[in-house]
Amino acid sequence: MIRRAQRLNSVRGFGIDRVAAAADRPAEANPDWPVLRMENLDTDLPLPPEAVRATVEGLEAPEANSWLPFTGDLQLRAAIADFTAERTGHRYDPETEIVITVGGMEGLLNSLLATVSDRDEIVVTDPTYAGIVNRIHLAGGTPAFAPFRVVDGEWRLDRDGLEAAIGPATTGMLLMSPSMPSGGTFDEEDWRLACDLCRERDLFLIYDAAMERLLFDGRPLVHPLRFDGMAERTLVVGSLSKEHRMIGWRVGWVAGPAATIGDIGWAHIYNTTTPVGIARRAATEVLRGDQGHVAECVAELERRRDFLLEALEGWPVVNPGGGWSLLLDVAKLGFQPEEASRLLLEEASIAATGMRGWGAGVAERHVRFVFSAEPLERLRGIPKRLEKTSLLR
Repeated sequence: MIRRAQRLNSVRGFGIDRVAAAADRPAEANPDWPVLRMENLDTDLPLPPEAVRATVEGLEAPEANSWLPFTGDLQLRAAIADFTAERTGHRYDPETEIVITVGGMEGLLNSLLATVSDRDEIVVTDPTYAGIVNRIHLAGGTPAFAPFRVVDGEWRLDRDGLEAAIGPATTGMLLMSPSMPSGGTFDEEDWRLACDLCRERDLFLIYDAAMERLLFDGRPLVHPLRFDGMAERTLVVGSLSKEHRMIGWRVGWVAGPAATIGDIGWAHIYNTTTPVGIARRAATEVLRGDQGHVAECVAELERRRDFLLEALEGWPVVNPGGGWSLLLDVAKLGFQPEEASRLLLEEASIAATGMRGWGAGVAERHVRFVFSAEPLERLRGIPKRLEKTSLLR
């Protein structure tokens, strides 16, 4: 008998896989409608113009089929240094302060492995992506939840809750804005408080920057590196999978103080050995290219968000300030998230994920609708689909 590692006792599935598998079985969905795939973060939005061309051109280059360099080639790290400096005012040394990872999630796990000891508490928001919660557990840590609250129909950080989440065992925070899965955003005062707490309590910050430009309603990008004293205690984890929609390229990175980046580099090497070689040329060109496509995709995501808010008027949905998903409070309708997810698929052919395991008391009230992979013409049928469901009982 193989004994299960204790570190897995707190790790649980996050629901997307089960919903996706059920959605792939047509007999379990309503035959009157094709399934709306709103359970995962795939996207139908176009790739950056350089992505495919540069990948094809680089396929036969020796660098595309090499183990080296283990932590990513210098040209890509230099592009990330310039890319980050433009929005933060802080430029990282490409040689010592940046490591390339296989997507942002590997970057997050490596950052946690390099900074978290057993039973350390890491503050995250409630809700937070279950993949982040589970990576904290895998690293031996314990997530401590600071809730988002609904204020005037949208998510706002509970600032008192953020401070209350910090205890004697807390060593760091892992924060994201816009946050997955809620689309909740941090404003200037939210970040000021978080950074003040990091300095006052001697905490580090892991900042997930993967969605930071996916902001709606003209909201400004507020970056924690712009606050005094944060560069030396912050790890910035970036990715091409969301702002740039390059999901399959698996390019991520971690930027931060040299000593910690050295540790993260070793965690990366002993985890995956090397980044994805065939993606390096495209990643570099995309980061150095015209970023206008990001604004165009944000505008399309905002149109979809606006349509859903209008179409679901009267339903307990919460306005996301960014990102590409919104949450429906099924507890207000008298349902558990798993039951609501099942009914949505069976009765309305909508694949949507319940949020149990994506935080604590706030998350488990909700089901997530992702609007990144379904165009407006398909989303327009949602009101008719929902009116047929038992959720209106």
